Amino acid sequence: MSADSEMAGDGLAGARYQDVMDSLRAAYDGRAQWRDQQEKAPWKLAERELFLARLLGDGGGRLLEIGAGPGHDSEFFARHGLRVVATDLSPAMVAICQRKGLDAHVRDFLHLDFPAGSFDAVYALNCLLHVPNADLPEVLAAVRAVLRPGGWFYLGVYGGNGGEGTSRNDQHEPARFFSWRTDEQIRRFATEYFTLFDFHVIAPGRMHFQSLTLRCPA
Repeated sequence: MSADSEMAGDGLAGARYQDVMDSLRAAYDGRAQWRDQQEKAPWKLAERELFLARLLGDGGGRLLEIGAGPGHDSEFFARHGLRVVATDLSPAMVAICQRKGLDAHVRDFLHLDFPAGSFDAVYALNCLLHVPNADLPEVLAAVRAVLRPGGWFYLGVYGGNGGEGTSRNDQHEPARFFSWRTDEQIRRFATEYFTLFDFHVIAPGRMHFQSLTLRCPA
């Protein structure tokens, strides 16, 4: 998905994460049950299978999912033997995760509040696209802080032409903030804090999904 031609002129370009956090929380609280009922596209299943294989090949361990939503991916990783902690900005999403037996907490990306180096892996699927460019370096630094040296980080987001704002076609209320980064932008941001292990784009139709597998430097 890329909303380059559908950006709303809402004045949110240049917004900060604190400015959009409340509207994001409300949007996801309001659609929590709906999201829990959705099935994942085959390409998303393939992405997490590949990441799981890398983790198991490295001994498994403890995984943090940020922006976990209703916990579909956290459940998957837990079923395969990983010790999973799920976080989300939305209390409604976290409540769904907890009902599924997951260790889940309400957290925002700037306040993960876990000990340094306490995770072997972090998984972030289609959540960091809600972080403005101005705050993404601080968020990536927070992710790196909770990873052990050599730990894995999966970062997957929809990309675009570099615009920021809301989309006219957003079905959530209130409309969510997006940062549609170019391939060059997302790689540059990520490699300031991590070593790039793999980068590829999944782009059937109008969708442009950027998949990055990263490692925490020693």
